[in-house]
Order: sequence, then structure tokens, then C-alpha cells
Amino acid sequence: MNTPSIKTRIRWAASLIALLFCLSLATSPIYADKKKKDEAAAPPPSVLEKIDYSKLIWPNPPAPTRVKYLNYFCCDKYVPQSANKKASWMDRMAGAETQAQHMADKPLFALWTPYGVAVDSKGSIYVADGKVGAIFVFNPETKELQMIKNGVHANFGDIIGLTIDDSDRLFVSDTKFHHILVFDKNRKIEGSISEGGLIDPSGMAIDNENRFLYVADPGLDQVLVYDADKLTLIRKMGTPGKKHSLTEPGQFAAPTNLAVDEDGNLYVTDMYNNRVEIFDAEGNFIRAWGKQGDRPGTFSRPKGIAIDADGHVWVADAVQDILQCFTPDGQFLMWMGGHGLFPGQFRALAGLYIDKNNRIFTSEQYPGRVQMFRYFTDDEARAQIKEHQAESDKKKAPAAKAAAGPDAAASAPKTNSAASKPQ
Repeated sequence: MNTPSIKTRIRWAASLIALLFCLSLATSPIYADKKKKDEAAAPPPSVLEKIDYSKLIWPNPPAPTRVKYLNYFCCDKYVPQSANKKASWMDRMAGAETQAQHMADKPLFALWTPYGVAVDSKGSIYVADGKVGAIFVFNPETKELQMIKNGVHANFGDIIGLTIDDSDRLFVSDTKFHHILVFDKNRKIEGSISEGGLIDPSGMAIDNENRFLYVADPGLDQVLVYDADKLTLIRKMGTPGKKHSLTEPGQFAAPTNLAVDEDGNLYVTDMYNNRVEIFDAEGNFIRAWGKQGDRPGTFSRPKGIAIDADGHVWVADAVQDILQCFTPDGQFLMWMGGHGLFPGQFRALAGLYIDKNNRIFTSEQYPGRVQMFRYFTDDEARAQIKEHQAESDKKKAPAAKAAAGPDAAASAPKTNSAASKPQ
């Protein structure tokens, strides 16, 4: 039997050592660092990632906080990766989902031109988007997204306004088909409204107490009032056919959005007249306020309108891109916003809604975005003032005591005047 010579064994051993040495060089930190340097550097964090959102409040301190930024909703459109790219063996071993499975779970839609916003009894947020042809339904707690789609759940043309009654029935205005679609609480169509010659039905509001459905129609220059249960026309407010030229109290020049307060009064944004008009539940004119301008306290195309828990009137200004707050009598209180894409800024501000949980929702046309804020009530503001005053007094007490000195009480003059005694 032939056995390898000693020289042959040495050559084999040397070859094995050389092979191991080459492998160690290939996996050494020197080459690993070189590979890392060749890879693209990670992008630096964006400005939005550096913002402390907990400090986005209005107005600025030391005034008590009345509005705080919470979140936004936009639903970015999903862009699939190249179909030619195969999953790695590690992904397959780990049980990673396939490309087809990944795409099936992604909504191939994004907010484009959101306008009407409403919230149901469960806190879900409904957003109408005319260009997408769908109603987005966001769950702010679970981040889940559902949709009421054109051609699947309904036949939409150009949807604008939304409102939801106390039984979660959904009303949707469609300017292309000139009607209002009505969905039940399970999001199934139960009826439609076209009576009254609707031309451009836009913003809506529901009076749950009187069971009135208000519809603003800027094409008619009217507000139409329907029975929310029977879906029949009750009356019309305003004069049609004047091409947005009427300025008299009680008349409209392109009314766009509506809100109802706890007393059943109706608030209307009269867009071309740059004012807000108020009517009682019978349709009688109460008052109007507002004037055209380019600064807070004035209007330049007012659109969305909402009433908060304290009865303040909030108005979205589409040209100034600001949100303004007034008393019911029209006294200007505060504003927030301005042109921009940062949180709390707006671009083409349109829709506005305030729910029972004191959340403010705004919709913007250009970035395709809905922002959510928290409104702090008058009682909460007063509590903040008391708390700040108590903290301030606590800080001042030691300094005042030190400045007075130990002999201050003894040297103080005594008096028996009536002013020094409790009354």
C-alpha cells in the first residue's frame, strides 16, 4: 500500500494553511471596513424627524395652551419593488412574505385632494377625496385604514362633503352627479337625495335634535334643508340665479360649509362675501360678521367651519391658510397656521371638523393631508392659569422672605384702622 511521502504531506499542510489565511483576510475587519465605506452612507435625519411634536402648541407660552398638535393622516401610495428582484435564501428560510402577498396587503391609493371630514361614534375618521373617488376611513388607535371605493361600494363622481348623524349614518355630497348619497351604519347605501335641483352640493351639517340635514350649494347660492330621516326637502334658504352677486343679510354668494351649535343655530361660510352668517333652526337670519382682508381676524375665501365644546366658532381660510377662532358674535380670539408643509402649517386649507373628544381635524388639498389637533377647553385653560400662578407664587415666596429680613415683621407699623380688619 502506497502512503504519501513526508514532503507530500508538508505540501498539503502548507496549502491548507494558505487557504485558511486567505479566508481570514477576506473576512477581516480591514476588508469589512472597506466594504462599508463603499456602500452608500445612510441619509441624515430630516428636519421633521428632529421636531419635538409634544411642544407644538398654540398660542405660544406663557399664554395657556388652547391647541396642541397630535398627528396627521395621508396614506402614502405604495410603490412596489422591481418584480425581477428575487427573495434571498435568508428571507425564504425566515418565512418572509412574497412580493404578491406584500402588494395584496397594501392600499394602492393615497390622499390626493381631501375635503370633507367627519367622525363616527367609534372615533373613526372619514375623509372624502374626489380625485381618488373614495372615502378613506382611518382608525387613529390601531392605524388601520379602510376605504369606501368608487365602483366597489358605491358609484362616485366628485365627492366633496361628509357628515355623520348620531346613529352613524353617513351622508356624502357628490357635485358631479348632483346628489347626496346616504349610507347606513354598516356603510351600505340606503338612499339618495336629489330633490331641490342640486347643482353643486358641497359642505353639510346635521342637526341631530331637529333631524335636519343642511346642504350648502355654491352653484345655487343656497342652503337646502332636508329631513334627515325621510330624505325629503323641507325648505331652501337664499336666492338662486344671481351669480354670486347678492350681499344682503340672509343671502349668499357661494356658501361652502356649515356647522350647527348646541342650540340648533346654523353657521354658514359665505365664501365670496367673506363672512359667516348665522340662522336659527327655523331658518331666520340672526346675524353676520366678517370682512375681506389678508390678516388674522379677516377672511379671504372662508371654507371649513366648526363649533367647539365652548361654543367658539372656528373658520378655515383657504387663501391665508390659517385657522381662526371667534366668539359666536364674531369677536376674534386667536389664529394658527400659515403657508407651509410643517405640522401646524397648511396648503390650500379646506375642510374642518371638531369632534366630541375635542379633536380638531383639518384637510388640505395640495399635500393631500389631514392634520389632527387637540382643543383645550375654557375650563382646562383656567386650570392651567391657576397652576402657573401657584408655581409662580411658590418660586417668589423664598425670595420675598429673604428680602424682607427677620426684623421686617417687628418693624412693621401697627394700625387699628378699619381697612386692616376683615370686612
